[in-house]
Amino acid sequence: MAAIRPSRLPGRHRRSPESQATYSEVIAIGEFRALWLGQCLSLLGDQLAQVALALLVYDRTGSPLATAAVYALTYLPPIVGGPVLAGLADRYAQRHIMIVCDLARAVLVGLMALPSMPFAMLCVLVFCVVLLSAPFTAARAALLPEILEGDRYVAGSALQNMTNQGVQMLGFAAGAGVIATIGAYQGLALNAVTFLASALILVLGVRRRPPPDPEGGAHASMWAMTKAGARLVFGDRRLRTLVLFAWLCGFYVLPEGIAVPYAVTLGDDSRQITLITGLLMAAMPTGTVIGAFVFSRLVTPTGRLRYMGWMAMLSCAPLIGCAMRPPLAVVLALWMLAGLGGAYQLAANAAFVQCVPPGRRGQAFGLVQSGLLAAQGIGILIGGAAAQALGPEPVVALAGAAGLCVAALLAMLWTETRAEIITRVRTQVP
Repeated sequence: MAAIRPSRLPGRHRRSPESQATYSEVIAIGEFRALWLGQCLSLLGDQLAQVALALLVYDRTGSPLATAAVYALTYLPPIVGGPVLAGLADRYAQRHIMIVCDLARAVLVGLMALPSMPFAMLCVLVFCVVLLSAPFTAARAALLPEILEGDRYVAGSALQNMTNQGVQMLGFAAGAGVIATIGAYQGLALNAVTFLASALILVLGVRRRPPPDPEGGAHASMWAMTKAGARLVFGDRRLRTLVLFAWLCGFYVLPEGIAVPYAVTLGDDSRQITLITGLLMAAMPTGTVIGAFVFSRLVTPTGRLRYMGWMAMLSCAPLIGCAMRPPLAVVLALWMLAGLGGAYQLAANAAFVQCVPPGRRGQAFGLVQSGLLAAQGIGILIGGAAAQALGPEPVVALAGAAGLCVAALLAMLWTETRAEIITRVRTQVP
């Protein structure tokens, strides 16, 4: 891995490897602010769209399976083209990729907002919109370590994560009320506007950079780059374990996919069910905001790596309590606690950056992100089918129990592989 360069911020003193970067340091960097604000705007629109789609489908079908299937459709497209499209981030200028993806998604979501759009075509448009998120996310993930170095990357990731989760919390909770007031199609139109705003912010706030230099002096084919990225990610034991930690979220995100049928068991009328749906969808993001703040500000860089396994287990264990069919307040508390545990992803992400060469980050992050979305989509689809037969409460509990078992196994594997990464963090040149 390339050596960490000195801070670009003027007047900064050398820090020990165990000292944490502050949020004010990363906010002072203009390019980070642009990435941060653009992501917040488009994510807020996405939450409105997810609530709108879930309510539209359940209103038309009354089926938990159909509702979960359309929700899963927002995760499954990366299985088809995500790993290949992610390689664009290592071939072309990352800023350019992000702008083009935002503009294309604005057009597609604008078409989704047409009331006359047939339901089947609506599903096709959802598929295409999510597919475009693969190169966008890969480009942003590869660009962020170039803008933020050392522990500033962790602080920036934590700030971005907390803000994103906060936006999700606001989008799901307030979004349900907004959709109930203005209608589902108008909510989709707002989502299109946020993509346009994100593209404009990237044009104005992120400087142009040349495309990444190809290995060996020439770009390989997209398929060859995909295979090379897969060998890199899955051929290294450390990276393989970190990838599985990332994909663990397929278990603890499952409840969001069946939030509407879960809300039906807790509410009496359609408006109450809509509001409960928003609260349920907002519970985990709320917990993650709290967990990300505590994990990034109160725990040292090496401490995050040591506690990562325990936090991963915490992300799943509370969901088991849903088997008791508790009231809404208890369900919200359990889901928030699971979201708090999900903050372990900060440490996993930072460790992944440590282990991947800078010129391969776009493809590597793209593969991980595509698999992550696919794992969530498959889990939600299975959860929807199971909820139709068993009811939502036992399905959430089963997901928590299965996830806890997997997290415990990963924690043991991580204990055997984390020493080298901890040593690397301790010996970083500030």
